[in-house]
Amino acid sequence: MTSALARSAGFCSRFGLRLPILLAPMAGACPPALSIAVANAGGMGACGALLMQPAAILAWAAELRAATNGPFNLNLWIPDPPPRRDPAHEAALRRFLGGWGPEVPPEAADAAPPDFAAQCEALLEAAPAAVSSIMGLFPAPFVERLKARGITWMATVSTVAEARAAEAAGADILVAQGAEAGGHRGSFDAGTAEAGMVGLLALVPAVVDAVRLPVVATGGIADARGVAAALALGASAVQIGTGFLRAPEARIAPAWADALAATPPEGTRVSRVFSGRAGRSIATAYVAAATAPDAPPPAPYPVQRGLTGPMRELGTKGNDIDRIQAWAGQSAALARAEPAGEIARAVWDGARRLLA
Repeated sequence: MTSALARSAGFCSRFGLRLPILLAPMAGACPPALSIAVANAGGMGACGALLMQPAAILAWAAELRAATNGPFNLNLWIPDPPPRRDPAHEAALRRFLGGWGPEVPPEAADAAPPDFAAQCEALLEAAPAAVSSIMGLFPAPFVERLKARGITWMATVSTVAEARAAEAAGADILVAQGAEAGGHRGSFDAGTAEAGMVGLLALVPAVVDAVRLPVVATGGIADARGVAAALALGASAVQIGTGFLRAPEARIAPAWADALAATPPEGTRVSRVFSGRAGRSIATAYVAAATAPDAPPPAPYPVQRGLTGPMRELGTKGNDIDRIQAWAGQSAALARAEPAGEIARAVWDGARRLLA
């Protein structure tokens, strides 16, 4: 246990942190206020920049820096290959989704993420303490530019094989994502995301033993016990997402925040019905209907994300949990409706007592 505390102290020293708690970079659910609160408490803030244009990324970083000197992480998805399009299948999905929200126009399926190369340039210009990748590895030329500017690369991995590949590609830190995690699975291969799900209890020590890099544990960690367990297994820090979503600074829909408190581990489900990529959410009525045998299967990412956009927008505006993209990890019920800074300090104080 002494070595666990020493490891976490070394990680904190590297980034000027007071506690080894990192906010998960949750695209669409990480306003600057949430990162500011976590950073001011002594942890690391984060932004899931997947859907953000370069100017928005820079504006996010500027707003954070105006309120805190704490470090932060900017995260990007590695782009998938262009999706295969099937107009007949997309028409069936539009009809199905029309029963859950407004009529879905055909052009909704044409939704595309922002230009990845331009986003990478914005990350370099923003110059955060760290950038993180998910769904694969950054291209070698970009990694070289990160290292030249002294920016740490944290690579999200979900298997030992991915961990070894990330280390070989030049990652500085590995974020080991257990199957319990809410939101999208970080698998390098979209097609095998569900088949390759490994629980955090098995993943962390296996990754720690397989590589020489510091490991950050994430997935199903929402209280002091989870933090202490992850550090005892060999992690140097933890990353928490769902555990911060009920904080007022997260600003999620009240129906989503309330549902988290009542969601047991078995009340979540991994599916592709929101975006076309595998992700863990609350098992709402929509998720049940969209995964039923008679429902049209999801389109690939990002087509499915575009098609579900009208429904998700309606759900958020109407505070309707059955239409909200309600991502949730398996420890959702442990999330506390308290200020994010208090949550961060409390989980670390408790973990330190357990490890002492």
